[in-house]
Amino acid sequence: MTMTGSAELHRTTDATFSEDVLRSDVPVLVEFTSDSCPPCRQLEPVLRSLADDLRGRMRIVQVDVPTSPNTTRDHNVMATPTMLLFQGGEPVRQLVGAQPKRRLLREVEPFV
Repeated sequence: MTMTGSAELHRTTDATFSEDVLRSDVPVLVEFTSDSCPPCRQLEPVLRSLADDLRGRMRIVQVDVPTSPNTTRDHNVMATPTMLLFQGGEPVRQLVGAQPKRRLLREVEPFV
């Protein structure tokens, strides 16, 4: 089984975070990432595959930490990759570091 899902991961920014994440009518998994982060690059195909599997039930978006410092600071993100799961505009789960798809699915399934 390959992890090369075709789903595009939407990028959100300081300017669009509220609309893309906080006002979403479905749960949103937010990955705080950086182009200079090897574990983030390792996690990307896993997130694409997860996005394919959960299409319509959950959105997965990325925040580029260097270009969105306000959102990063507002959510106390200290390391990349950090993933926050939002439901109803509130963070309900946090995961730090690259995770296997199986673990991510187990963490988000109760919310989808």
